[in-house]
Amino acid sequence: MPVKLFFSTLFLFLFAQNVQSQKAKSFSLTSPDGKIAVSISVTDNIKWSVTHSEDIVILPSAISIELQGGEVIGRNIKSVTSKKRTVNQVINAVFYKKKAIIDNFNELTLSFKNGEGVIFRAYNEAAAYRFFTSRKDELIIRSEQIEYNFNKDYNVMIPFTSDLRDGERYSCSFEEFYADIAISKINKDTLGYLPMLVKLDNNKKAVILEADVQDYPCQFIQHHPANDMALKSTFAPYPLEEALGRRSRINYLATKRADFIAKVKGTRNFPWRVLVVSVQDHELLNNDIVQKLSAPPTMETSWLKPGKVAWDWWNDWNISKVDFRAGINNDTYKYYIDFASANKLEYIILDEGWSDDWDLTKLKNQINLQELVEYGKQKNVGLILWSTWYALQRDIDGLCKRYADMGIKGFKVDFLDRNDQKIVASCYEMASIAANHHLMLDFHGMFAPQGLQRTWPNVINFEGVRGMEYSKWSADDRVPAHEVSIPYLRMMGGPLDYTPGAMRNTTKGNARPSNSLPVSQGTRCHQLAMYITYEAPLQMLADNPTAYKENQECTDFIAGIPTVFDSSVAIAGEVGQYTAIARRKGDTWYVAAMNNWTARKIGFNLSFLNGQGYKAEIFKDGINADRDARDYKKEIQNVGYNTMMNVEMKPGGGWAAIITKQ
Repeated sequence: MPVKLFFSTLFLFLFAQNVQSQKAKSFSLTSPDGKIAVSISVTDNIKWSVTHSEDIVILPSAISIELQGGEVIGRNIKSVTSKKRTVNQVINAVFYKKKAIIDNFNELTLSFKNGEGVIFRAYNEAAAYRFFTSRKDELIIRSEQIEYNFNKDYNVMIPFTSDLRDGERYSCSFEEFYADIAISKINKDTLGYLPMLVKLDNNKKAVILEADVQDYPCQFIQHHPANDMALKSTFAPYPLEEALGRRSRINYLATKRADFIAKVKGTRNFPWRVLVVSVQDHELLNNDIVQKLSAPPTMETSWLKPGKVAWDWWNDWNISKVDFRAGINNDTYKYYIDFASANKLEYIILDEGWSDDWDLTKLKNQINLQELVEYGKQKNVGLILWSTWYALQRDIDGLCKRYADMGIKGFKVDFLDRNDQKIVASCYEMASIAANHHLMLDFHGMFAPQGLQRTWPNVINFEGVRGMEYSKWSADDRVPAHEVSIPYLRMMGGPLDYTPGAMRNTTKGNARPSNSLPVSQGTRCHQLAMYITYEAPLQMLADNPTAYKENQECTDFIAGIPTVFDSSVAIAGEVGQYTAIARRKGDTWYVAAMNNWTARKIGFNLSFLNGQGYKAEIFKDGINADRDARDYKKEIQNVGYNTMMNVEMKPGGGWAAIITKQ
């Protein structure tokens, strides 16, 4: 072969090889136990896929970020370098269901030009990725491409927006039942939100989450327009103009939105996109992935005090057997303080009505707040104040200083009703300013938490759930099934303010809406079990002091349960059917089971106990609880690590125990 022809042929070969290498680069990552495998393909775009023990979780799904002006991070990649690392560390948790979190993962970082790229992680229970950028100038994010391509038309459990605020497409309360629906059947125009669950083959489940969502909008989920077996994410556009809602006048809604979703710093990490995979449903009851993926706290927390709250609104301030008119007045709140003190509850809340809804400096005539604060101090009970987001954000620093100086312990902030960038950023800003004044926050009308609770532990609880408040105006009998779905979906994101504790309990078909005497669906023990099952560092007692005094045995049991724990053990469960979980504080264990409308028997041993010599105080459904949901039986039993507990739950039933070392 002539030399010239040889070099021409060699050049063409090397050129072809170079083109091929640019066309397709493949990378892989596995979890520490080798079961989760992440595959990444870099061509003219980036796609990732996930398997679990060779079962497909998601097929190759495209990911990218589109900037204003047309540039797309994650497409037309000219060069890519990779770097792997393994991390095995312990995270010390703050106000959580356990003290220590084992954080073990393998990580792959793909870097592109300009110091930007994608980080992938594989945990034993999850896979996740996030983009990062490194630029001097602000970035305007037009959209982010997140796809979930499945190999079958799986059923998903997802909440869809329906309670829209003034019809604004991206404004809702994030308080819906879970639809259980095939992907292909999802209405093309419907918006769902996270967390959501996918029912895979072999009884495996995938829960889709996001974490560390700072200064960025949260995901909505839509049916993929080009694939009946796929979902995609969309985001609320950035609000350009806002106004008080026409309907309630306490929402602050976007009236004009931009053609982009966010303005961000040029150098930043974007939110984590997360897929959790379980082999058995109950694994989801004790998952820590959002804590692992979220930014650690930088605030000092010695002043923070989790605990329980005597709440006024659900029970309509409806106390009886007193010689004053119950309502929003000092006599009533002193009665609540006395009740909280007698039962060693840390707080009471003054919900809507103590002040003007738009101006928190204007108190109602019947309220002398300083007098109540001083009375609470004498009784060792702190006060928390309700506020709309709109009213508090108008002067967040001034109002926090004003009420912290008075002795108030925190705010319950309501009616956010959005998850666009401005609201998410506001939540972090409020948390930071409140922390400076040693105030706690409890966000309501709120999207599910996605890491804010780790970064700012003074945000002590969140709503973002269809809670028990709905029983005041609804008697939908899906409630017990919903209550045993929440721990597998919503609680994956973080703590929830479900507001349990009803002492008026009803069997199926017998609930009726009532504003002043609301009821719960399911048994008394179903309610008691929520105090152990639901994560809530700030936990409400929703019923009125009169009802609790008339049921003091149950009240004593509730009051004896902590709101944060040293460790947790998932025992058993099935999504939408039942849950069983154990939590430990010191040497004492708290164990609970909850049920949907199907009566069932379950058995489990107490192998988590440290040997023998324990006493169990057990509350279980009474023999007639299927006819009178208030019926329960209390038992005392000596137990040890090899004791088998045989639990029988009535329809909508429950079981709860406090196990102490003797």
